[in-house]
Amino acid sequence: MSRPGFRPRTAYRRWHPIVTRWNDNDAYGHVNNAVYYIWYDSAVNAVLIETGLLDIANGDTRTFAVASECRYAFPLAYPEPVAIGLSLQAIGRSSLTWQLGAFRDGVAEAAAEGSFVQVCVDRATQRPVAVPQGWRERLDAFLSELPAEPENAAWT
Repeated sequence: MSRPGFRPRTAYRRWHPIVTRWNDNDAYGHVNNAVYYIWYDSAVNAVLIETGLLDIANGDTRTFAVASECRYAFPLAYPEPVAIGLSLQAIGRSSLTWQLGAFRDGVAEAAAEGSFVQVCVDRATQRPVAVPQGWRERLDAFLSELPAEPENAAWT
């Protein structure tokens, strides 16, 4: 059984720069598997905050991660810059499904590719709620935007 290839850089809508840290490396001399999940979580929430959707301190709606996965093609290691590509795959009733890729600067192929599912929850009750209409409108626009190549691993 062959596994599907990774998505190209052009499949991603936004870019989030990562500066690797000394403690990201494990005993094998490359970024530990768990660190990719931290990068993905940080990149997705940065998009939500940057677009004005997520207000961690005062917003009525928060998001909880409910599922994630990652596949690896080749290792990354400190000290190299990394760009996380993001694309919103789907908006459900209460969920957001993201596709992500971790790219070494100047390399067309992703070192790792994953998905990240968030559920919107009410701040007070911590129970799932529908994706707010304002979020839907902004995220629908996000889905329809043409992807752009990253410039020096910065937001595009």
